[in-house]
Amino acid sequence: MNWCHYRFRSVWDLPAPPDTVYAVLERPEEYPSWWPQVREATRIDERSGTARARSLLPYDIVVTLTERRRDPVAHVLETTLAGDLEGWARWTLTSPGAGRTEVLYEQEVEVRRPLMRRLALPARPLFRANHALMMRGGHRGLAAHVRTV
Repeated sequence: MNWCHYRFRSVWDLPAPPDTVYAVLERPEEYPSWWPQVREATRIDERSGTARARSLLPYDIVVTLTERRRDPVAHVLETTLAGDLEGWARWTLTSPGAGRTEVLYEQEVEVRRPLMRRLALPARPLFRANHALMMRGGHRGLAAHVRTV
């Protein structure tokens, strides 16, 4: 088993239609305004940008994101990640009912940061818990944000 490899999956229920949620998610440079753990996000160009995230553990994750798929009809956004994490992430939005969105977030990455690689086995449960806390913060922040949009 590769202890530096992670697969994450989160499902969020949000009180807004898919088009509204998609419009927020397709602007990653605005994530820090509603997602507390995303400390910084900057566009490089129309298809790429950088982000710095920090959850409970005392370290920042810095990645460059490059758009791989942007499909407003299917409500899918997918990016490749490079830097402290390498792999991909995808948002898929569906509507379970009027005025609601189910958001599926999937991520498959390998840790590239040297310290995290050295701690891969003993700290794996902490890294997974740290990610879960970050996703909880994103869910809460986005739910509050789309209520005001």
